[in-house]
Amino acid sequence: MSEENQYTFENEAYRKTYWHTCSHILAQAVKRLWPEVKLAIGPAIENGFYYDLDSPFPFTPELMEQIEGEMRKICKEKLKLERFELPREQALEFMKDEPYKLELIHDLPEDAVISFYRQGEFTDLCAGPHLDSTGRVKGNAIKLTSCNAAYWRGDSSRQTLQRIYGIAFPKKDELDAYLQRIEEAKRRDHRKLGKELGLFMLRDEGPGFPFFLPKGMVLRNTLIDYWRQVHKKYGYVEISTPMMLNRQLWERSGHWEHYKDNMYTTVIDDVDFAIKPMNCPGGMLVYASEPHSYRDLPLRVGELGLVHRHELSGALHGLFRVRCFTQDDAHIFMTWDQMKDEIKNVVKLFDEVYSVFGLSYEIEVSTMPDDHMGDEKDWEFATETLKKAVEEMGKTYSINEGDGAFYGPKLDFHLADSLGRTWQCGTIQLDMQLPERFELEYVGEDGLKHRPVMIHRVVLGSIERFIGVITEHFAGAFPLWLAPVQVKILPVTDRAHDYAKALNTRLNDADIRAEVDLRSEKLGYKIREAQLQKIPYMLVVGDRDMENGTVSVRTRGGVDLGAMSLEDFLNKCEAQISAKSMDV
Repeated sequence: MSEENQYTFENEAYRKTYWHTCSHILAQAVKRLWPEVKLAIGPAIENGFYYDLDSPFPFTPELMEQIEGEMRKICKEKLKLERFELPREQALEFMKDEPYKLELIHDLPEDAVISFYRQGEFTDLCAGPHLDSTGRVKGNAIKLTSCNAAYWRGDSSRQTLQRIYGIAFPKKDELDAYLQRIEEAKRRDHRKLGKELGLFMLRDEGPGFPFFLPKGMVLRNTLIDYWRQVHKKYGYVEISTPMMLNRQLWERSGHWEHYKDNMYTTVIDDVDFAIKPMNCPGGMLVYASEPHSYRDLPLRVGELGLVHRHELSGALHGLFRVRCFTQDDAHIFMTWDQMKDEIKNVVKLFDEVYSVFGLSYEIEVSTMPDDHMGDEKDWEFATETLKKAVEEMGKTYSINEGDGAFYGPKLDFHLADSLGRTWQCGTIQLDMQLPERFELEYVGEDGLKHRPVMIHRVVLGSIERFIGVITEHFAGAFPLWLAPVQVKILPVTDRAHDYAKALNTRLNDADIRAEVDLRSEKLGYKIREAQLQKIPYMLVVGDRDMENGTVSVRTRGGVDLGAMSLEDFLNKCEAQISAKSMDV
């Protein structure tokens, strides 16, 4: 990193140090205003900072504003941050009025360095690092964003604390831009839009188990139809494997030992069974069910498999983190010398799919972890093959050192949406171990039996999560080909009802998803409601349209396209749908 960027937010270390200092300023402000509040911890996090506090009263929005004001004063005071150390007994005496700090000190090793940071009258137990002065923080670019409950040390049996979150930037315009992005993200929240657009619902009767509603099923099935279309084009066959398999299989795959706590299990005829948390072992059984020759390879096998994983209730989040989801899996069985071409073939498929949704991506190569299985030479060959395949396609990548799975290296595809947020969806995972565990074989050109190598890959990640991603990406205004309702027909008067019904029949016969609004409401109200439902096209039909056999076309964005024949409108829709255009 260049020297001029060392002390900017482009430098992650500086950014985290800046936010860590802000957390201390927050704690100091609280202690100035309410000395009786007890301090817990206050780290920098991915987007800002927080401090956990034990307070006898709730931190209301009004109190948060008071804290912000005090923080700005502390910044203006330009208090020097000074680090010092104390022996254990002195440290305990120094923190005697802060029970949570005392617990942290007691938990430190006997020979640990116990360090503190002092700024003015305020001192906190802390390992650092920090900025050298509170004056380095711009007080007018600090915002406390929320206050939530948090358990001390993440333990639900311990004290419930209040966690105040904040964000800060070196310049106010950067803070303003960030807050605007946050507001836009709230507007696009897939949970909010899912309810408003009638796509899906979440119920207390099934936490983490989403219900898809009629319009959501249209969206889901359209997405799956496209998935099947593109996979057929790229030479995949599709299978379906059982949702529940016995313990012996999961022991063989390694899941019973390493993943059992996340699996739902039951007993049938005195035998342990588990609902599948992933599709791979079933795919291995399908491959092993018949002999294979080198002529059969590569064998590309796709599966839209419903999997179940036990997630902690606190981790559940709309469609992004659920307990059951449909994984768009594929397993590719191949020879070692086919590996590079197959990786390229998968990346080409990814390119085609992501471009349809207007999603760009960055690639990350995850390399051999310390707890890997298999020969290091095989790992080296596989990792280099991943890199070369990407390089030969003219793409760049970053390295995530040591973050591969224990059975092989991988490529992760981080998608960027319309707000610049990233989502990890696609993965290409090489596996040299499952074929060994399941004793998979093929007969080579030499007439001898050989072990195939395989690729696990997902392009969407899961159908449910990807629906959440594109709902926020498009803000619910899906392209015409994906929209659950593509056309809303709005008769101006009762006289146009029969004409509107006939149009609706014609459109649906042409596989255009249309609805007609026959309610006795004002036209402006109907148009506004259709726009709120983000329906791509509205056909306003009145006496003149009946006479001329036309439709007056409006877009959800409020553009009046004027009158046209139904045939012309159908041709327009069919061309957009065929091209999967994002224009409306």
